[in-house]
Amino acid sequence: MKETFTGGGGPRGAAAPSGPLTPTAAPAPAPAALTAKVRALAPTMTRSMQRVAETVAADPAGCAALTVTGLAARTGTSEATVVRTARVLGYPGYRDLRLALAALAAQQAAGRAPAVTADIAVDDPIADVVAKLAQEEQQCLADTAAALDPVQLDAAVAALVAARRVDAYGIAASGLVGQDLVQKLLRIGLIAHAHTDPHLAVTNAVQLRPGDVAIAITHSGRTIDVIEPLRTAFDQGATTVAITGHPEAEVAQYADLVLTTSTARESELRPAAMSSRTSQLLVVDCLFVGVAQRTYATAAPALSASYQALAHRHDPRPGH
Repeated sequence: MKETFTGGGGPRGAAAPSGPLTPTAAPAPAPAALTAKVRALAPTMTRSMQRVAETVAADPAGCAALTVTGLAARTGTSEATVVRTARVLGYPGYRDLRLALAALAAQQAAGRAPAVTADIAVDDPIADVVAKLAQEEQQCLADTAAALDPVQLDAAVAALVAARRVDAYGIAASGLVGQDLVQKLLRIGLIAHAHTDPHLAVTNAVQLRPGDVAIAITHSGRTIDVIEPLRTAFDQGATTVAITGHPEAEVAQYADLVLTTSTARESELRPAAMSSRTSQLLVVDCLFVGVAQRTYATAAPALSASYQALAHRHDPRPGH
């Protein structure tokens, strides 16, 4: 994946930058983002590093009280493994991870970072299903908000504002999210297309050029039908954006900007597509609102006109 850049739509400058492009170091994740970070990166870690990561996410208060030697002993690993895990999670060293764990423990104690709820059981009453799903959705949104890099998000908004054309690629549930983004952008006057057919996605991506934006939406980051058109758009010089729960996955190799979503727990009655859709829609809404803010002079009347054009279809009176 490329470096993070401010002031525009990526290192190739496909979107008109407002100032010089300068690489920025990624900040350490906020305490509330730690759980989401562990979920996203655990598949890429060694087993010993996974033990460390899962332990600190499950018991931040207990681990915050441990020295690096103590955590290594608790997880049956080495001090070097603990330090490597901290760095993979985005912290300069174990001391920084320990401070984040203490902050996360304080948030949980104050009720601002609730613990993960139990899985839905086959015999759960419907009231319990509602409560568990609501808690999971809230946690998913909170994790995504914490994991989103505001620098990357701001650059993506800037690229969309300057775009000649926007293409969104997604399959299945992610395709629905792409359609949601496109219909929002269309209503404020942008030229946008959503592609769920992989062949049409690639043939349209070939037509892109610098000044266009291509957005790939894939929770796993490994969906070939989404990666191929993004790679094509990348090769054509368009600014490319990936919305994914796995920023280390292949899709990021062809993305100028990566917007990370929550990687929520998957269970038999709650497949990944449910939680990923929730977090992806939050990112889409952030992009839309950001674009609408920056283009308010044209976006507001365009949105009003679209409402007026459809008003008669919402009139309940007969004949209207």
